[in-house]
Amino acid sequence: MKTLMTTAALAALSVAAVPALSHAQEVYGTLGYAGSRAEGADTGAVQGRLGAKLTPHFGVEGELSGGVKDDNIDQAGVRSKIEQTHQAAVYGVAFLPVTPNIDLIGRVGYGNSQFKQTLAGVESKFDADSVNYGVGAQYKVDDKNGVRLDYTRQQYRDNDAADANVVSVGYARKF
Repeated sequence: MKTLMTTAALAALSVAAVPALSHAQEVYGTLGYAGSRAEGADTGAVQGRLGAKLTPHFGVEGELSGGVKDDNIDQAGVRSKIEQTHQAAVYGVAFLPVTPNIDLIGRVGYGNSQFKQTLAGVESKFDADSVNYGVGAQYKVDDKNGVRLDYTRQQYRDNDAADANVVSVGYARKF
């Protein structure tokens, strides 16, 4: 139920953002890979973003990812497998142009991640809400294409999930 409410809230925010996109100075998307580390578990996901620069220095973006790499971890001497099945988040984004081709990026947002854990042959799923913040940089190869690198800290709120450090790299495209 909580996942449904979080998903509904993210969907409502994305619908509310559609009018803002029509006034955006720039609409962009990214597609890449995100590696996450939390208490010794290294997982990975394919990650996509859709964003809009509303002014030269401020924008909004939504992010979705799907897990593609799981990890085995030890918990109190018992080995288990953990994977992030999917993640969704919305962010406010600040841009600082350093050169015509390089932007520094800061972002703050809210997200929800779902995990699957297999322990002694028993599979369980749980989800966790998080406050996310991070920094990054984008290099524009030309007027439409670029590469983006980010670091994001996910601080989970109401579950036993360990906070995560996420590093992502991806292709960026201006529409």
